[in-house]
Amino acid sequence: MLFAPDTEDVLEFNAALVNTTAGASRSGGDELATPAQLDALMTTFGFSGRRDRDEAELEAVRRARTRLRELWLLPRDEMVGPVNELLERLHAVPRLVRHDDLDWHLHATPQSAPLADRILVEAVLALVDVVRSDETARLRPCAADDCDGLLVDLSRNGSKRFCSVRCGNRMNMVAFRERRAAEEADRPVDR
Repeated sequence: MLFAPDTEDVLEFNAALVNTTAGASRSGGDELATPAQLDALMTTFGFSGRRDRDEAELEAVRRARTRLRELWLLPRDEMVGPVNELLERLHAVPRLVRHDDLDWHLHATPQSAPLADRILVEAVLALVDVVRSDETARLRPCAADDCDGLLVDLSRNGSKRFCSVRCGNRMNMVAFRERRAAEEADRPVDR
């Protein structure tokens, strides 16, 4: 295990949230276009606390999604300033909580805080762990040429390359076809 379970959960949620954008999503379109889509994502990941389920909340979360993508791609030392700034601006005060079926984990904003603020605070708390562990290399873009997705590599050896099995399979098929074409080009022509 690289990180505490709640940190890993937040990192996986962050990747899923960022990968709802056009160019990174499974559909190719924005998969966070309606309050219902946002609500479904929050339910899938068991996000607790206040949810307004309106257009204003959706827009705030979409802005947070853009900010998370920017943070995710920063080098380790460049990540520290924006992380500290968000913790200060959002008045993050970490505390241990236990709720639902979850064991002790960190929250740093009240459950009544706006959803976008809680998403950002949980994200930067997870990034604090990533920075402190010097594991920012595990946060990276998908290696698929045609994908804008991001991934968190929680594998033991740090070898994950693709944001999804779909991207991995697609790139393996491309490589197979390229090898096949090269073999065909190298084969002597019978006359």
